[in-house]
Amino acid sequence: MSHPHPELTSPPPLPKGALRVYGLGGLGEVGRNMTVLEHEGKLLVVDCGVLFPEDHQPGVDLILPDFGPIADRLDDIVALVLTHGHEDHIGAVPYLLKLRPDIPLLGSQLTLALIEAKLKEHRIKPYTLGVREGQKEQLGPFECEFIAVNHSIPDALAVAVRTSAGLVLHTGDFKMDQLPLDNRITDLNAFARLGDEGVDLFCVDSTNAEVPGFTAPERDIGPVLEQLFGRAEKRIIVASFASHVHRVQQVLNAADAHGRKVALVGRSMVRNMGIAADLGYLTVPKNLLIDLKQVDDLPEDRVVLMCTGSQGEPMAALSRMANRDHRIAIDAGDTVILASSLIPGNENSVYRVVNGLARLGATVVHQQSAKIHVSGHASAGELLYCYNVLKPRNVMPVHGEIRHLLANAELAVKTGVPRERVVIAEDGVVVDLVDGRASIVGAVPVGYVYVDGSSVGEITEADLKDRRILGEEGFISIFVAVDSVTGKVVSGPEFNARGFIGDGDDRFNAVRKRVENALNEASTGPVDTYQLQQIVRRTVGTWVSQTHRRRPMIVPVVVTA
Repeated sequence: MSHPHPELTSPPPLPKGALRVYGLGGLGEVGRNMTVLEHEGKLLVVDCGVLFPEDHQPGVDLILPDFGPIADRLDDIVALVLTHGHEDHIGAVPYLLKLRPDIPLLGSQLTLALIEAKLKEHRIKPYTLGVREGQKEQLGPFECEFIAVNHSIPDALAVAVRTSAGLVLHTGDFKMDQLPLDNRITDLNAFARLGDEGVDLFCVDSTNAEVPGFTAPERDIGPVLEQLFGRAEKRIIVASFASHVHRVQQVLNAADAHGRKVALVGRSMVRNMGIAADLGYLTVPKNLLIDLKQVDDLPEDRVVLMCTGSQGEPMAALSRMANRDHRIAIDAGDTVILASSLIPGNENSVYRVVNGLARLGATVVHQQSAKIHVSGHASAGELLYCYNVLKPRNVMPVHGEIRHLLANAELAVKTGVPRERVVIAEDGVVVDLVDGRASIVGAVPVGYVYVDGSSVGEITEADLKDRRILGEEGFISIFVAVDSVTGKVVSGPEFNARGFIGDGDDRFNAVRKRVENALNEASTGPVDTYQLQQIVRRTVGTWVSQTHRRRPMIVPVVVTA
């Protein structure tokens, strides 16, 4: 098993006839999935998603894949293939199309409908080509065959890419639910056929590689929801991903069976379910849906609110309800159901919302207390099955944190894939398939690209560090005026602080004289305000560290008078 190393250098030119594969996101993390395949001077991109920020990234709205390695090769992209419609696979498409609007988008009917609605908000009209399972499309030197797989959103596809260098099978996100709600199972017959043909590189979903056995079927959730709906005495609020059509369908069915009306809450939930219903992926019983404005006119035991916010997102409907910042006020006796799993890194945010709802008197049901969600990803048993059916020559685990990738790699080795033919590639690590052998040949520089309001890529790690310091340690500014000739202090120093220990201006009396003495001692020549500012910063910083053991942001302002 080959591992990426920090000392990897830029990859050499791609050998003639070879295939190059690298991730610009999604390898070593759960989100912002984007894989680039290069062959005969052309690029094929699979997925283009976003990653949602964590607590240590304050103010950030979204995190994009790093387009830098392909920024000067946009004209070489023959197509962008979208495996399914989740945000971590399509959310960054508008930002890529702003660089080149005419990149062809290929995907299933529902996937394209979701991305077209998103692009409409960005005022981008894309070129799209709808594809179905079993369909083949020639895209430059790449022949793509699309294969049905099931996931936690309808119409998901795996893609088999044939080139003169070999056959690559990219699963996208998938599982092998044998009793799916839409009766569309993962096409095991196609997997077996590709295995007979010979898969040279298997890029396989790793999210549940650490989980033994098989992922439970979606149908198991229906009876649990029925029980919860039967016991609930007042309003029911269900939170889920805005694209989880199957879960919303189960909620609609349970509500209809118990004589409740359903209101969809959250812009993305309303938009996505409207699309799903229009295309026939969601069946809405007659007269079941109501507008949110009608909720107050109904008895509390006849209402279901289907909303966003299952991951604790601060601006989503459920978080705002927990903070009493929403028109729907949570009351004692309400039942809140979080119908999703916890994405790694979101645990604190989710439990903060759970505690807020419980404090308001709601009964909160989540995955740890009842079986109200099943994963959309293949567990270890299903992955082993795939390895045995496909018998791939080389394996490259994708979609997961490093522990998931490593666990998936071990499964491949157990089924007989030679250890040296399993590559663990994190973001930016370049893998070449040459003469049937996959190996790491270098790395391209990639990082996080932050979306912050209307700015894209302008926020740096240094900016985030400053924000964390401001949030955790506070802020001190110091104003001093010095004589323009002698450099002696003529006014100040005046202190202003926010979020720092102590009360009033008196807290800085002990350091005020130190600052003044340090400046007066330094004023032996021409006045250099930058140098004087550094003296103020060091003097105040040393005092704060010694006295309070804190490291606030210190902003000195020195002017001449």
